[in-house]
Amino acid sequence: MNDSQQYKKKKAFFDSLITLYGRNSVMEVLKDKSIDIYRVHLSESNRQEGVISKIIEIAKSRDIEILYHDKAGLSRISKNAKQDQGVAVDIVAKNYLDADELMVYKEQKGRFIALDGIQNPQNLGMIIRSCAAGNIDGIILSKKNSAKLSALVMKASAGTLFKIPIYYCSSLENILDRLSDFTIYQLSSHAKKDIYSQHLSEKSIFVLGNESEGISSTVAKCCDDSVAIRMNRDVESLNVAVTAAIIAFIRSQNDSFLADRQSFSD
Repeated sequence: MNDSQQYKKKKAFFDSLITLYGRNSVMEVLKDKSIDIYRVHLSESNRQEGVISKIIEIAKSRDIEILYHDKAGLSRISKNAKQDQGVAVDIVAKNYLDADELMVYKEQKGRFIALDGIQNPQNLGMIIRSCAAGNIDGIILSKKNSAKLSALVMKASAGTLFKIPIYYCSSLENILDRLSDFTIYQLSSHAKKDIYSQHLSEKSIFVLGNESEGISSTVAKCCDDSVAIRMNRDVESLNVAVTAAIIAFIRSQNDSFLADRQSFSD
């Protein structure tokens, strides 16, 4: 393996890591032996007692490396100095994948939800939960202007964060352009077509936009069609997480098209 290949392999590994913070969150993932943990990070200022001593004990029993940092160093890792409580953990998320891996679906059928600028961690967590439970093969998540996969997302996902493929990208429009053999639907309350009346493509991507601004103009240009979930009683729209849940459980006229789903919790 040459230097370039080694660099790409190393970069792919570190890109697949999800860093969570906070004492309770770190303790929770440490106790779950099905979760592959790379490193535990602790602030040097922590008193090694109570929860901290328990974290150290469990990490050592699982042969997980523990690194100690000053407060500034830990803050750079957690990216949330106010809430990290002097603790962070790097998780090897087998379901957190580079969106380039979606290219395999050029030869397969599948149904995906793409998220354009979802910024509320609770919304993101609930979307993940609904997609994991429903008829969705994966989530496409732009890193730009989006909520990070954090302890808040994990809590809102109710333990499903690692159960469905999440494909990360820096540019959602670039990935959608490359998946041109899919039918890409944008969800819009202004659309004339009702999602329930459509014969949905066997290769579908449903794009959900930012909580207040909706889908960006650049991403909207990548969409092939616009569909709506019809509202009654003059209700203008639904929360984006509720919208995702409805899409996740829409039954196709031929559900056999759905790809074989891999359980990342095994």
